[in-house]
Amino acid sequence: MKNIVWRNVGRFVLLMLIQLLVLNNVYLGGYVMPMLYVLFILMLPTSMKRIPLLLAAFGTGLLVDIMSGSLGFHALACTVVAMVRIWFADRILTRGENIVISTPGIYSVTPQYFISYTLLLLSLFYLVFYTMEVFSFRGFGGVLLATICSTLVTAILVVVYQVLFLKRKEEP
Repeated sequence: MKNIVWRNVGRFVLLMLIQLLVLNNVYLGGYVMPMLYVLFILMLPTSMKRIPLLLAAFGTGLLVDIMSGSLGFHALACTVVAMVRIWFADRILTRGENIVISTPGIYSVTPQYFISYTLLLLSLFYLVFYTMEVFSFRGFGGVLLATICSTLVTAILVVVYQVLFLKRKEEP
């Protein structure tokens, strides 16, 4: 149990450093803002209780808001993702079975399930984030374009992170 906690703390620190020092300075064409730190929420254990999960997501988003000077958009988007993650983790990752995945990742579940899970939750994150940023439905085409582009770029970064930092499952 302590090993999982320390692994998640290390992942949190690493993803925050990458986000705050590198990715917060990357804007590609005004439509792409990679936010790799959301992976921390996606990779929390499936057995985590709702309240601690929501608090961890809110705290993560709030920390990014404070460090990047935004107005709570990250905290809101992270909290919404954590709420929906509870349902998606059960439906997509475990497919309704009563199993616990300590670190949901590309190697711990079937890759296509993890990628589907990641794309859906990242899309939701960016849709909430950009809608709150614009705070209007007038520019919904731009919000949708930014959501799609940012989701795809961040999903590629998630897969690269998974390949670089996670161990492959041992074959029996």
